[in-house]
Amino acid sequence: MSESKHYLDIAARAAIRAFGDVEPNPLVGCVLVKDSRIIGIGHHKKFGGLHAEREAIADALAKGHDLRGATAYVTLEPCRHFGKQPPCTDALIEAGVAEVVAARPDPADVSGGGFRILREAGISCRFDGSSSLATAISEPFCKRVATGLPWVIAKWAQTIDGRIATRSGESKWISGERSRARVHKLRARVDAMLTSMGTVIADDPMLTPRGVRRIHRVATRVVVDTGLDIDENTQLVRTAAVVPTIVCCSKELSTAHLMADKVQRLEAAGVEVMGVPHEVLSGGLNKGLDLELLLRALVDHKQISTVVVEAGGGMLGSLLEADLIDEAVVYLAPLVLGDEQAFSAASGRIAAHLAEGRRFRLLRTKRLGDDLELHYRRARD
Repeated sequence: MSESKHYLDIAARAAIRAFGDVEPNPLVGCVLVKDSRIIGIGHHKKFGGLHAEREAIADALAKGHDLRGATAYVTLEPCRHFGKQPPCTDALIEAGVAEVVAARPDPADVSGGGFRILREAGISCRFDGSSSLATAISEPFCKRVATGLPWVIAKWAQTIDGRIATRSGESKWISGERSRARVHKLRARVDAMLTSMGTVIADDPMLTPRGVRRIHRVATRVVVDTGLDIDENTQLVRTAAVVPTIVCCSKELSTAHLMADKVQRLEAAGVEVMGVPHEVLSGGLNKGLDLELLLRALVDHKQISTVVVEAGGGMLGSLLEADLIDEAVVYLAPLVLGDEQAFSAASGRIAAHLAEGRRFRLLRTKRLGDDLELHYRRARD
């Protein structure tokens, strides 16, 4: 293992602790090294708080270290702008570090380009992509900057033969208690929970975290309901005054006179009704709601950075077809149904050849009792 990879891995592991606390800012970690010894570690802990570089500098100074001549290993290129905090480039220059090694560039116009400022101050700078973990933790931020879309995590539990429910729709519970506890922890760290009307009808879910030690952020619940069919007695509607809830229907229906009374009742209950255009197929035919436009609206109007999808195979298939899934968290249970009419994790696509599938790469695995948590990330060029 190279020295750079070792220190960038440590910086990344520090940064991950703040998942759910810093968004829409990126997760960033920093390790300060001098004479082959770590003298300071820091990470961006909370939105609006000190950035990773200043946290690491403060850590080193508190321990009585002289930072002059040190090397800073950072998961993302240090920022150069005044935001809620002053530029990290200023802090590194004032500290007298000799070198800065970053896992990847900052793609944002306002904050990127920090290496140019540091080089002008005589500090050696280089990018090092040897730590896949350090590179990966910035991907949600980089994607949002580049595309205007949030980071989408699909979650499901399945049998060994890839089924998420029996032919009658029974799915509680395929996975075990430890797996379900992990899902609740994930819900407590993301900006939004996205589901479909099929799941609302079948399960009447709450989509809220339960039994967790700390709720890092309250996720907005988003329902894709093209025909505005949601029952006003569902748990989602009845708790909308307490937990932010958005029902997305067709744009035409959201303003239609015949639906005005229902829209008014939903809004009185605390639900926000959002009209979304249909995806238009070749030949001018409408499909379902345009999921890309829906996700883009969540970023633009709700500042949502991370979305977890808990839905059936139809919605997962639609998201896969549009190539909108960035991660998949799969809970593999020790159960085989062997029923071809049981529901699969994703459906609705036509893929006659393997090349038409969506390829993911395995990031990590974790055993949870008899279940296995498989964490994948979309493999893109």
